[in-house]
Amino acid sequence: MPKLPIVKPIELIRVLNHLGFFEHHRVGSHAQFKNSDGRRVTVPAHAGQDINKKTLKGIIDDLDLSVEEFIKLL
Repeated sequence: MPKLPIVKPIELIRVLNHLGFFEHHRVGSHAQFKNSDGRRVTVPAHAGQDINKKTLKGIIDDLDLSVEEFIKLL
């Protein structure tokens, strides 16, 4: 299994948009994305910071993707 990449919030949001997610709700620096089948993902969009690796792994798991598939989408 490849290592998790270092990802900025804007890169993750770009992948989510590509997968059909849209921004549903935002409170402060946390944006909640939703897609047509009802799945939701929350992205911590702190300016100038990378997404924590454990948080990124949780988001990838919520998307039902493997790390390899996620890297290809980047």
